[in-house]
Amino acid sequence: MECPVNRPTLVLDPTGRARDAESAELIAHGPAVPADILGVQVWAVSDPDLLEELLKDPRISKDGLRDWPDFEPVVAGWPLALWVTARNMFTAQGDEHRRLRRLVSGAFSSRRVAALTGRIEELTATLLDGIATAGEGGEPVDLREHLAGPLPILVIAQLLGLPEELRDGFRQYVDGVFSTVLTPEEAEANALAFYAMIDALIASKREQPGDDMTSLLIAARDTEGDGSALTEDELRDTVMLVVSAGYETTINLIGNTISLLLAHPDQLDLVRGGKAAWDDAVEESLRLEAPVAHLPLRYALEDVELPGGVTVRRGEAILASYAAAGRHPARHGDGATAFDVTRTVKDHLAFGHGPHFCLGAQLARLEARTALSALFERFPRLVLVPGVDLEPVDSLISNGPRTLPVLLDGAEATAEATAGATA
Repeated sequence: MECPVNRPTLVLDPTGRARDAESAELIAHGPAVPADILGVQVWAVSDPDLLEELLKDPRISKDGLRDWPDFEPVVAGWPLALWVTARNMFTAQGDEHRRLRRLVSGAFSSRRVAALTGRIEELTATLLDGIATAGEGGEPVDLREHLAGPLPILVIAQLLGLPEELRDGFRQYVDGVFSTVLTPEEAEANALAFYAMIDALIASKREQPGDDMTSLLIAARDTEGDGSALTEDELRDTVMLVVSAGYETTINLIGNTISLLLAHPDQLDLVRGGKAAWDDAVEESLRLEAPVAHLPLRYALEDVELPGGVTVRRGEAILASYAAAGRHPARHGDGATAFDVTRTVKDHLAFGHGPHFCLGAQLARLEARTALSALFERFPRLVLVPGVDLEPVDSLISNGPRTLPVLLDGAEATAEATAGATA
Protein backbone atom coordinates (compact mmCIF):
# COMPACT_ATOMS: atom_id res chain seq x y z
CA MET A 1 0.00 0.00 0.00
CA GLU A 2 1.30 3.42 -0.91
CA CYS A 3 1.02 5.87 1.96
CA PRO A 4 1.23 9.58 1.10
CA VAL A 5 4.18 11.38 2.68
CA ASN A 6 1.95 13.65 4.74
CA ARG A 7 0.02 10.67 6.11
CA PRO A 8 2.34 8.60 8.31
CA THR A 9 1.19 5.13 9.25
CA LEU A 10 -0.47 5.00 12.66
CA VAL A 11 0.50 1.85 14.54
CA LEU A 12 -2.55 0.86 16.59
CA ASP A 13 -1.81 -0.16 20.17
CA PRO A 14 -2.64 -3.88 20.62
CA THR A 15 -3.28 -3.37 24.35
CA GLY A 16 -6.09 -0.87 23.78
CA ARG A 17 -4.60 1.56 26.27
CA ALA A 18 -4.07 4.35 23.73
CA ARG A 19 -7.58 4.14 22.26
CA ASP A 20 -8.79 7.65 23.10
CA ALA A 21 -5.60 9.25 21.78
CA GLU A 22 -5.73 7.05 18.67
CA SER A 23 -9.32 8.02 17.98
CA ALA A 24 -8.41 11.69 18.25
CA GLU A 25 -5.43 11.18 15.92
CA LEU A 26 -7.49 9.29 13.36
CA ILE A 27 -10.07 12.07 13.31
CA ALA A 28 -7.40 14.78 13.07
CA HIS A 29 -5.66 13.16 10.08
CA GLY A 30 -8.73 12.90 7.88
CA PRO A 31 -11.43 10.47 6.76
CA ALA A 32 -9.04 7.59 5.99
CA VAL A 33 -5.60 7.09 7.54
CA PRO A 34 -2.89 4.49 6.84
CA ALA A 35 -2.66 2.27 9.90
CA ASP A 36 -0.90 -0.86 11.06
CA ILE A 37 -2.67 -3.64 12.94
CA LEU A 38 -0.17 -6.24 14.15
CA GLY A 39 1.98 -5.78 11.08
CA VAL A 40 -0.79 -5.62 8.48
CA GLN A 41 -1.27 -2.36 6.57
CA VAL A 42 -4.82 -1.02 6.32
CA TRP A 43 -6.77 2.15 5.69
CA ALA A 44 -8.49 3.07 8.97
CA VAL A 45 -11.73 4.92 8.23
CA SER A 46 -13.10 7.08 11.04
CA ASP A 47 -15.36 9.62 9.32
CA PRO A 48 -18.91 8.35 10.00
CA ASP A 49 -20.39 9.60 6.72
CA LEU A 50 -17.63 8.01 4.66
CA LEU A 51 -17.75 4.83 6.74
CA GLU A 52 -21.47 4.48 6.16
CA GLU A 53 -20.92 4.75 2.42
CA LEU A 54 -18.10 2.21 2.37
CA LEU A 55 -20.00 -0.28 4.53
CA LYS A 56 -22.68 -0.55 1.85
CA ASP A 57 -20.49 0.08 -1.22
CA PRO A 58 -20.53 -2.90 -3.64
CA ARG A 59 -16.92 -2.07 -4.54
CA ILE A 60 -15.88 -3.08 -1.01
CA SER A 61 -15.77 -6.78 -0.15
CA LYS A 62 -15.70 -8.78 3.09
CA ASP A 63 -14.31 -11.92 1.43
CA GLY A 64 -10.57 -11.91 2.00
CA LEU A 65 -10.06 -15.40 0.59
CA ARG A 66 -11.37 -14.20 -2.76
CA ASP A 67 -10.57 -10.50 -2.83
CA TRP A 68 -7.43 -9.83 -0.74
CA PRO A 69 -4.16 -10.41 -2.62
CA ASP A 70 -2.28 -10.55 0.70
CA PHE A 71 -4.53 -13.32 2.07
CA GLU A 72 -2.08 -16.22 1.77
CA PRO A 73 1.07 -14.50 3.10
CA VAL A 74 -0.82 -12.81 5.93
CA VAL A 75 -2.80 -15.72 7.33
CA ALA A 76 0.34 -17.84 7.61
CA GLY A 77 1.62 -15.87 10.59
CA TRP A 78 -0.91 -13.23 11.64
CA PRO A 79 -2.42 -13.51 15.14
CA LEU A 80 -5.76 -12.31 13.75
CA ALA A 81 -5.86 -14.86 10.92
CA LEU A 82 -9.13 -16.34 12.20
CA TRP A 83 -10.84 -13.01 11.47
CA VAL A 84 -10.28 -13.52 7.75
CA THR A 85 -10.16 -17.32 7.37
CA ALA A 86 -13.47 -18.21 9.06
CA ARG A 87 -16.21 -19.08 6.56
CA ASN A 88 -19.45 -17.55 7.78
CA MET A 89 -21.59 -14.52 7.02
CA PHE A 90 -18.98 -12.22 8.60
CA THR A 91 -16.49 -13.01 5.82
CA ALA A 92 -18.99 -13.60 3.00
CA GLN A 93 -20.05 -11.29 0.20
CA GLY A 94 -23.07 -10.88 -2.05
CA ASP A 95 -25.22 -13.98 -2.62
CA GLU A 96 -23.10 -16.07 -0.24
CA HIS A 97 -23.61 -13.53 2.52
CA ARG A 98 -27.35 -13.42 1.94
CA ARG A 99 -27.57 -17.22 2.02
CA LEU A 100 -25.64 -17.53 5.28
CA ARG A 101 -27.39 -14.62 6.96
CA ARG A 102 -30.84 -15.96 6.03
CA LEU A 103 -30.15 -19.25 7.83
CA VAL A 104 -29.48 -17.41 11.10
CA SER A 105 -31.66 -14.30 10.92
CA GLY A 106 -34.87 -15.97 12.10
CA ALA A 107 -33.42 -16.53 15.56
CA PHE A 108 -32.92 -12.77 15.94
CA SER A 109 -36.29 -11.57 14.67
CA SER A 110 -38.14 -8.97 16.71
CA ARG A 111 -40.66 -11.59 17.79
CA ARG A 112 -37.99 -14.06 18.93
CA VAL A 113 -36.03 -11.39 20.80
CA ALA A 114 -39.16 -10.04 22.53
CA ALA A 115 -39.99 -13.57 23.64
CA LEU A 116 -36.66 -13.70 25.48
CA THR A 117 -37.48 -10.70 27.67
CA GLY A 118 -38.86 -12.66 30.60
CA ARG A 119 -35.98 -15.12 30.57
CA ILE A 120 -33.41 -12.31 30.48
CA GLU A 121 -35.12 -10.68 33.45
CA GLU A 122 -34.99 -13.98 35.36
CA LEU A 123 -31.32 -14.51 34.58
CA THR A 124 -30.51 -10.94 35.61
CA ALA A 125 -32.36 -11.31 38.92
CA THR A 126 -30.44 -14.49 39.72
CA LEU A 127 -27.12 -12.82 38.93
CA LEU A 128 -28.01 -9.85 41.12
CA ASP A 129 -28.75 -12.24 43.99
CA GLY A 130 -25.24 -13.60 43.59
CA ILE A 131 -23.82 -10.07 43.50
CA ALA A 132 -25.61 -9.23 46.75
CA THR A 133 -24.05 -12.28 48.39
CA ALA A 134 -20.58 -11.51 47.03
CA GLY A 135 -20.78 -7.91 48.27
CA GLU A 136 -21.86 -8.72 51.82
CA GLY A 137 -19.79 -6.96 54.46
CA GLY A 138 -18.74 -4.22 52.06
CA GLU A 139 -16.59 -6.46 49.88
CA PRO A 140 -15.86 -5.18 46.34
CA VAL A 141 -17.65 -7.00 43.53
CA ASP A 142 -16.40 -7.27 39.94
CA LEU A 143 -19.47 -6.59 37.82
CA ARG A 144 -17.74 -7.77 34.64
CA GLU A 145 -17.26 -11.18 36.19
CA HIS A 146 -20.61 -11.34 38.00
CA LEU A 147 -23.02 -9.58 35.60
CA ALA A 148 -21.70 -8.19 32.31
CA GLY A 149 -20.00 -11.47 31.40
CA PRO A 150 -22.41 -14.16 32.64
CA LEU A 151 -25.61 -12.61 31.28
CA PRO A 152 -24.75 -12.65 27.56
CA ILE A 153 -23.20 -16.12 27.66
CA LEU A 154 -26.30 -17.44 29.44
CA VAL A 155 -28.52 -15.90 26.77
CA ILE A 156 -26.37 -17.23 23.94
CA ALA A 157 -26.31 -20.61 25.70
CA GLN A 158 -30.09 -20.70 25.55
CA LEU A 159 -30.14 -19.73 21.87
CA LEU A 160 -27.50 -22.26 20.81
CA GLY A 161 -28.21 -24.96 23.37
CA LEU A 162 -24.80 -24.75 25.06
CA PRO A 163 -24.55 -27.18 27.98
CA GLU A 164 -23.46 -25.66 31.26
CA GLU A 165 -20.09 -27.42 31.27
CA LEU A 166 -19.06 -25.68 28.03
CA ARG A 167 -20.00 -22.10 28.89
CA ASP A 168 -16.84 -21.02 30.71
CA GLY A 169 -14.74 -22.57 27.96
CA PHE A 170 -16.61 -20.65 25.29
CA ARG A 171 -16.05 -17.40 27.20
CA GLN A 172 -12.33 -18.12 27.47
CA TYR A 173 -11.92 -18.89 23.78
CA VAL A 174 -13.94 -15.87 22.66
CA ASP A 175 -11.68 -13.69 24.80
CA GLY A 176 -8.75 -15.25 22.93
CA VAL A 177 -10.29 -14.51 19.54
CA PHE A 178 -10.57 -10.82 20.41
CA SER A 179 -7.19 -10.54 22.15
CA THR A 180 -4.50 -8.75 20.17
CA VAL A 181 -1.59 -9.52 22.50
CA LEU A 182 -1.37 -13.26 21.74
CA THR A 183 1.48 -14.62 19.69
CA PRO A 184 0.56 -16.34 16.41
CA GLU A 185 1.17 -19.69 18.12
CA GLU A 186 -1.08 -18.78 21.06
CA ALA A 187 -3.80 -17.51 18.72
CA GLU A 188 -3.66 -20.71 16.67
CA ALA A 189 -3.85 -22.86 19.80
CA ASN A 190 -6.85 -20.85 21.01
CA ALA A 191 -8.59 -21.31 17.65
CA LEU A 192 -7.96 -25.05 17.61
CA ALA A 193 -9.31 -25.43 21.16
CA PHE A 194 -12.35 -23.31 20.24
CA TYR A 195 -13.04 -25.47 17.19
CA ALA A 196 -12.68 -28.63 19.28
CA MET A 197 -15.34 -27.37 21.68
CA ILE A 198 -17.63 -26.37 18.80
CA ASP A 199 -17.16 -29.81 17.23
CA ALA A 200 -18.10 -31.43 20.54
CA LEU A 201 -21.25 -29.29 20.71
CA ILE A 202 -22.23 -30.17 17.13
CA ALA A 203 -21.62 -33.87 17.72
CA SER A 204 -23.79 -33.86 20.84
CA LYS A 205 -26.59 -32.01 19.04
CA ARG A 206 -26.45 -34.42 16.11
CA GLU A 207 -26.93 -37.25 18.59
CA GLN A 208 -29.57 -35.50 20.69
CA PRO A 209 -31.14 -32.53 18.85
CA GLY A 210 -32.95 -29.87 20.83
CA ASP A 211 -35.06 -26.79 20.30
CA ASP A 212 -32.07 -24.54 19.68
CA MET A 213 -30.23 -22.79 16.86
CA THR A 214 -27.38 -25.30 16.72
CA SER A 215 -29.80 -28.17 16.15
CA LEU A 216 -31.68 -26.22 13.49
CA LEU A 217 -28.47 -25.36 11.66
CA ILE A 218 -27.38 -29.01 11.80
CA ALA A 219 -30.75 -30.10 10.42
CA ALA A 220 -30.40 -27.67 7.53
CA ARG A 221 -26.83 -28.82 6.94
CA ASP A 222 -27.69 -32.53 6.95
CA THR A 223 -31.02 -32.59 5.11
CA GLU A 224 -31.11 -29.80 2.53
CA GLY A 225 -29.49 -30.80 -0.74
CA ASP A 226 -30.30 -27.82 -2.93
CA GLY A 227 -27.04 -25.97 -2.25
CA SER A 228 -28.62 -23.43 0.10
CA ALA A 229 -27.59 -25.07 3.38
CA LEU A 230 -24.32 -24.79 5.27
CA THR A 231 -21.16 -26.67 4.51
CA GLU A 232 -19.54 -28.35 7.51
CA ASP A 233 -16.98 -25.53 7.79
CA GLU A 234 -19.74 -22.93 7.53
CA LEU A 235 -21.68 -24.71 10.27
CA ARG A 236 -18.70 -24.63 12.65
CA ASP A 237 -17.82 -21.03 11.82
CA THR A 238 -21.41 -19.84 12.10
CA VAL A 239 -21.65 -21.27 15.62
CA MET A 240 -18.34 -19.56 16.41
CA LEU A 241 -19.62 -16.26 15.06
CA VAL A 242 -22.91 -16.33 16.98
CA VAL A 243 -21.14 -17.12 20.24
CA SER A 244 -18.35 -14.59 19.72
CA ALA A 245 -20.44 -11.67 18.49
CA GLY A 246 -23.27 -12.32 20.93
CA TYR A 247 -20.94 -12.46 23.90
CA GLU A 248 -18.18 -9.93 23.26
CA THR A 249 -20.31 -7.03 22.05
CA THR A 250 -22.77 -7.36 24.91
CA ILE A 251 -20.27 -7.81 27.75
CA ASN A 252 -18.54 -4.61 26.64
CA LEU A 253 -21.81 -2.73 26.17
CA ILE A 254 -23.01 -3.59 29.68
CA GLY A 255 -19.62 -2.94 31.28
CA ASN A 256 -19.04 0.34 29.46
CA THR A 257 -22.49 1.70 30.27
CA ILE A 258 -22.24 0.85 33.96
CA SER A 259 -18.79 2.46 34.24
CA LEU A 260 -19.91 5.59 32.37
CA LEU A 261 -22.99 6.05 34.55
CA LEU A 262 -21.01 5.55 37.75
CA ALA A 263 -18.30 7.92 36.56
CA HIS A 264 -20.96 10.53 35.66
CA PRO A 265 -23.48 10.50 38.53
CA ASP A 266 -25.21 13.57 37.12
CA GLN A 267 -26.11 11.54 34.03
CA LEU A 268 -27.28 8.64 36.17
CA ASP A 269 -29.50 11.06 38.08
CA LEU A 270 -31.09 12.18 34.81
CA VAL A 271 -32.09 8.60 34.06
CA ARG A 272 -33.30 7.92 37.57
CA GLY A 273 -35.25 11.18 37.53
CA GLY A 274 -37.05 10.30 34.31
CA LYS A 275 -35.35 13.00 32.21
CA ALA A 276 -33.71 10.28 30.13
CA ALA A 277 -34.38 6.58 29.65
CA TRP A 278 -32.17 3.52 30.07
CA ASP A 279 -32.32 3.23 26.29
CA ASP A 280 -30.78 6.70 26.05
CA ALA A 281 -27.91 5.62 28.30
CA VAL A 282 -27.36 2.50 26.19
CA GLU A 283 -27.29 4.42 22.90
CA GLU A 284 -24.95 7.08 24.28
CA SER A 285 -22.63 4.37 25.57
CA LEU A 286 -22.66 2.67 22.16
CA ARG A 287 -21.74 5.97 20.53
CA LEU A 288 -19.04 7.11 22.94
CA GLU A 289 -17.50 3.72 23.76
CA ALA A 290 -18.22 1.43 20.81
CA PRO A 291 -17.96 -2.17 22.11
CA VAL A 292 -15.93 -3.00 18.99
CA ALA A 293 -13.37 -0.26 18.45
CA HIS A 294 -11.89 -1.43 15.13
CA LEU A 295 -13.35 -4.22 13.01
CA PRO A 296 -11.17 -6.22 10.57
CA LEU A 297 -11.38 -6.26 7.53
CA ARG A 298 -12.77 -5.17 4.17
CA TYR A 299 -11.08 -5.06 0.75
CA ALA A 300 -11.32 -2.79 -2.26
CA LEU A 301 -12.46 -4.57 -5.42
CA GLU A 302 -11.22 -1.66 -7.52
CA ASP A 303 -9.51 1.68 -6.98
CA VAL A 304 -11.80 3.78 -4.77
CA GLU A 305 -11.40 7.56 -4.57
CA LEU A 306 -12.01 8.97 -1.10
CA PRO A 307 -12.33 12.55 0.15
CA GLY A 308 -9.09 14.42 0.74
CA GLY A 309 -7.31 13.06 -2.30
CA VAL A 310 -6.95 9.52 -0.94
CA THR A 311 -7.18 6.52 -3.25
CA VAL A 312 -7.67 3.07 -1.82
CA ARG A 313 -6.11 0.79 -4.42
CA ARG A 314 -7.65 -2.46 -5.56
CA GLY A 315 -6.90 -5.22 -3.06
CA GLU A 316 -5.99 -2.93 -0.18
CA ALA A 317 -7.53 -3.60 3.22
CA ILE A 318 -9.92 -1.28 5.04
CA LEU A 319 -10.47 -1.12 8.80
CA ALA A 320 -13.78 0.19 10.17
CA SER A 321 -12.77 2.41 13.11
CA TYR A 322 -16.05 2.57 15.00
CA ALA A 323 -14.59 4.03 18.19
CA ALA A 324 -13.34 7.12 16.38
CA ALA A 325 -16.48 7.40 14.23
CA GLY A 326 -18.64 7.63 17.35
CA ARG A 327 -16.60 10.58 18.62
CA HIS A 328 -16.39 12.46 15.32
CA PRO A 329 -17.29 16.16 15.69
CA ALA A 330 -18.67 16.25 12.15
CA ARG A 331 -21.69 14.35 13.42
CA HIS A 332 -21.68 15.00 17.16
CA GLY A 333 -20.27 18.52 17.49
CA ASP A 334 -17.65 19.94 19.80
CA GLY A 335 -18.98 17.88 22.71
CA ALA A 336 -18.50 14.58 20.91
CA THR A 337 -16.22 13.19 23.63
CA ALA A 338 -18.69 13.98 26.44
CA PHE A 339 -21.12 11.45 27.92
CA ASP A 340 -24.58 13.00 27.56
CA VAL A 341 -27.67 10.79 27.89
CA THR A 342 -29.87 13.66 26.66
CA ARG A 343 -27.99 13.97 23.36
CA THR A 344 -30.44 14.57 20.53
CA VAL A 345 -28.32 13.06 17.73
CA LYS A 346 -28.25 9.44 18.83
CA ASP A 347 -27.19 7.67 15.65
CA HIS A 348 -23.93 5.72 15.65
CA LEU A 349 -22.22 2.87 13.84
CA ALA A 350 -21.46 0.65 16.82
CA PHE A 351 -23.42 -2.22 15.25
CA GLY A 352 -22.18 -1.54 11.75
CA HIS A 353 -24.22 -0.43 8.75
CA GLY A 354 -25.54 -1.83 5.51
CA PRO A 355 -25.80 -5.54 4.60
CA HIS A 356 -23.55 -6.64 7.49
CA PHE A 357 -25.43 -4.72 10.21
CA CYS A 358 -25.26 -6.80 13.38
CA LEU A 359 -28.12 -9.30 13.58
CA GLY A 360 -27.89 -9.35 17.37
CA ALA A 361 -28.19 -5.59 17.91
CA GLN A 362 -31.73 -5.76 19.23
CA LEU A 363 -30.87 -8.59 21.60
CA ALA A 364 -27.76 -6.80 22.90
CA ARG A 365 -29.81 -3.68 23.59
CA LEU A 366 -32.43 -5.71 25.43
CA GLU A 367 -29.84 -7.41 27.62
CA ALA A 368 -28.12 -4.10 28.44
CA ARG A 369 -31.35 -2.27 29.20
CA THR A 370 -32.57 -5.11 31.42
CA ALA A 371 -29.29 -5.42 33.29
CA LEU A 372 -28.92 -1.68 33.89
CA SER A 373 -32.41 -1.00 35.15
CA ALA A 374 -32.39 -4.01 37.47
CA LEU A 375 -28.85 -3.33 38.76
CA PHE A 376 -29.42 0.29 39.71
CA GLU A 377 -32.84 -0.45 41.20
CA ARG A 378 -31.43 -3.25 43.34
CA PHE A 379 -28.33 -1.29 44.40
CA PRO A 380 -29.19 2.43 44.37
CA ARG A 381 -25.99 3.38 46.23
CA LEU A 382 -23.65 1.54 43.89
CA VAL A 383 -20.26 3.19 43.33
CA LEU A 384 -16.98 2.36 41.64
CA VAL A 385 -14.28 1.30 44.09
CA PRO A 386 -12.50 4.59 44.92
CA GLY A 387 -9.01 5.06 43.55
CA VAL A 388 -9.15 2.16 41.08
CA ASP A 389 -8.39 2.97 37.45
CA LEU A 390 -10.32 0.78 35.04
CA GLU A 391 -7.96 -0.90 32.59
CA PRO A 392 -9.16 -2.00 29.14
CA VAL A 393 -9.11 -5.55 27.86
CA ASP A 394 -5.97 -6.34 25.85
CA SER A 395 -7.38 -5.68 22.42
CA LEU A 396 -7.43 -3.10 19.67
CA ILE A 397 -10.70 -4.71 18.50
CA SER A 398 -12.68 -5.19 21.69
CA ASN A 399 -13.42 -2.13 23.84
CA GLY A 400 -14.41 -2.70 27.44
CA PRO A 401 -13.05 -2.72 30.98
CA ARG A 402 -10.96 -5.71 32.04
CA THR A 403 -12.58 -5.57 35.49
CA LEU A 404 -15.36 -3.45 36.95
CA PRO A 405 -14.94 -3.37 40.75
CA VAL A 406 -17.79 -1.72 42.65
CA LEU A 407 -19.08 -1.28 46.17
CA LEU A 408 -22.77 -2.02 46.59
CA ASP A 409 -23.26 0.52 49.37
CA GLY A 410 -21.35 3.63 48.38
CA ALA A 411 -22.82 5.74 51.16
CA GLU A 412 -21.41 3.40 53.79
CA ALA A 413 -18.03 3.32 52.07
CA THR A 414 -17.94 7.11 51.86
CA ALA A 415 -18.80 7.43 55.55
CA GLU A 416 -16.04 5.03 56.53
CA ALA A 417 -13.50 6.84 54.35
CA THR A 418 -14.48 10.18 55.88
CA ALA A 419 -14.25 8.81 59.39
CA GLY A 420 -10.84 7.38 58.66
CA ALA A 421 -9.58 10.68 57.26
CA THR A 422 -10.66 12.65 60.33
CA ALA A 423 -9.53 10.13 62.95
